[in-house]
Amino acid sequence: MARIKPLPRSFFARSVHTVAPDLIGATLLFKGVGGVIVEVEAYHHTDPAAHSFGGRTERNAVMFGPPGYAYVYRSYGIHWCLNFVCEPEGVASAVLIRALAPTHGLAEALGITDAQYGLPLDNPPFEIFARADDVEVAVGPRIGLTKAIEHPWRYGLSGSRFVSKPFKR
Repeated sequence: MARIKPLPRSFFARSVHTVAPDLIGATLLFKGVGGVIVEVEAYHHTDPAAHSFGGRTERNAVMFGPPGYAYVYRSYGIHWCLNFVCEPEGVASAVLIRALAPTHGLAEALGITDAQYGLPLDNPPFEIFARADDVEVAVGPRIGLTKAIEHPWRYGLSGSRFVSKPFKR
């Protein structure tokens, strides 16, 4: 893989609704394992489905900034979920990484655990590279929510077989 420029922490200091689609086609590596980001979901601080919506807690503290850090939590007591903190410090918005097209090894959830909570995204063990080419980004409702289900804040690589659920055309 030709190394495209790494994304700096400042990349994440923008609206979560700008960062999320811009991540489609970017490459995420964790300890050298990973692939192309093909599906993400945006969670804005005004969104009742966002973990930050009810205010700052020990669990979500990293979401309150600064941007460019990992917010990791366990979903349903089973899966570790990786989120990228976005927007200015204090805003508490993040992008959930839902799916990758593997290009560098295989590992469930890349081996990410709560040990990576709060780590900067522009330093090892993370490597995130800007997408090399323009991509067609599909947009649709987020998955598995009971709140704010009407928001079209799920973004994916159009036609990718690696997304968790196909996008409606």
